[in-house]
Amino acid sequence: MTHPLNVSRRRFLSKAAALSVAGPATPFALSLASMGEAAAQSVSCTDYKALVCLFLAGGNDAFNTVLATDTPSWDAYVAARNVLPSPIALPPAGFSGGVLPISPITPIAGRSFALHPELTHLKTMFEVDRRAAIIANVGPLVRPTSIAEYRNPSHPKPRKLFSHNDQQSMWQSFAPEGSTQGWGGRVMDLLASCNASSTFASISSGGNVVWLSGRNTRQYQLSANGALRINAARGTLYGSTTASDTLRTLASDPREHLIMREQAAIYARTLTTSDELISALSTGAAASVPAPANWVPAGTTGPGTSNPVANSLRMVARMIAARDTLGLRRQVFFVPISGFDTHDGQLPAHATLLGRMSHAMKYFNDQMAALGLADKVTTFTASDFGRTLSSNGDGTDHGWGGHHFVVGGAVNGGRFYGTFPEIGLGTATDVGRGSLLPTTGVDQYAGMLARWFGVPNGALADLFPNLPNFVTGNDFGLPASLRFVG
Repeated sequence: MTHPLNVSRRRFLSKAAALSVAGPATPFALSLASMGEAAAQSVSCTDYKALVCLFLAGGNDAFNTVLATDTPSWDAYVAARNVLPSPIALPPAGFSGGVLPISPITPIAGRSFALHPELTHLKTMFEVDRRAAIIANVGPLVRPTSIAEYRNPSHPKPRKLFSHNDQQSMWQSFAPEGSTQGWGGRVMDLLASCNASSTFASISSGGNVVWLSGRNTRQYQLSANGALRINAARGTLYGSTTASDTLRTLASDPREHLIMREQAAIYARTLTTSDELISALSTGAAASVPAPANWVPAGTTGPGTSNPVANSLRMVARMIAARDTLGLRRQVFFVPISGFDTHDGQLPAHATLLGRMSHAMKYFNDQMAALGLADKVTTFTASDFGRTLSSNGDGTDHGWGGHHFVVGGAVNGGRFYGTFPEIGLGTATDVGRGSLLPTTGVDQYAGMLARWFGVPNGALADLFPNLPNFVTGNDFGLPASLRFVG
């Protein structure tokens, strides 16, 4: 026989949080940083814009993503990667599974380029649609750095290079692991006045991430199916039919302890926002965003398989379609893609990852066009780091700089931006085993995106602490050669 639960308020909330009694994690993260108060600067927004970060978690191998195919570069690439018994060099263009040649609008003297054979959709967006750009050799930098300066112990360098957690944090917050605020969240702090409500302005489809957290901005977590809900709020809990009412009472009860008060506030927000979001997603354009087609690997036929990246981006598209209902003019989204730490078995694993990414980016860009928002939404890639040019058997090790894609109707596409490095071991950008010394800082990459998003030039240095170190003249550290969007 079951009985309604009769537990203390503290025990109820403790069990709900620690033992998942209430079901899946709430969509709000416990953010000690956001407990403080700070007034956001007033920035007006007359249109809608969104930034979508595809984070290639684990460290993407840039050398097998965007390839230099001129003879000196290709020979150096093959020499470093065609090491028996497990070569990891891709076949040349024209061979089965060969790389896909691309022709930028503005050629680079003496260089030719190609993409991984699975990046067929990105090739089309780069060459035909001109909605994709390639930003070469991006990575965390304190200031512009030469190979000689890198080797100088007194020259400032990013902390804890080559570490997954720390470099993910450096990309997202410009500080090692433990940082509580990311640049996406801080941008939303600055632009908070653009939105009628901040609840659905900062969205993660992959758990709690620092990039989305600001001083006041709280991230909201979604699954590919929509709002996360507390099980106790929509049914029975251990046989109790009053669990929902009890949970709502406990969540609204004032608390003396700061952390307990914040945890209770999280549950209260979850209860009040999940129904709001479900309603917003169930009507109008948000309810009619089509499901993505299956992903079919390049060179194959058949029904293909479901693409989890595209499924996540479909939910992003639905959130964007519901922007007016939710009172939003600025949103940031974070969509992680795991599996890029390819120390072994790289060729098949990397092909699947890139194929899904390319397919998902094309699907999402098409949905933005269908909503009439192609030039209002910019998608960009980020990653822990690049990888080494040299092989470690049938994979690669942690590197530093890497190449990235930016896609959208506002992108000045079909071009390379930044400086594409010389390929080979022992070059002017090789810090060891072909790991690339970046020539474009993450502050610059992020700063260009933020300026398009609506951040005033005068606020850039506050958001991107290393950007002043890249200033030349009056360019705010963002030279014309990097103006890939806007």
